[in-house]
Amino acid sequence: MSRGNELEELASDLSRALEAARRIGLPTTVYLLSMALVEVKEAINAVCDDDDGTA
Repeated sequence: MSRGNELEELASDLSRALEAARRIGLPTTVYLLSMALVEVKEAINAVCDDDDGTA
């Protein structure tokens, strides 16, 4: 599995966890998971930019 695929899977897992935290009313957890998701999405973009630069 490539790094990009692993990051996409992580983003998906974080999104599911974020929705569960929202449903059960854990605002601090929602915030932390949101920040983690932002970091992962930035990493995904960086991987995509690297891939575009080497093509």
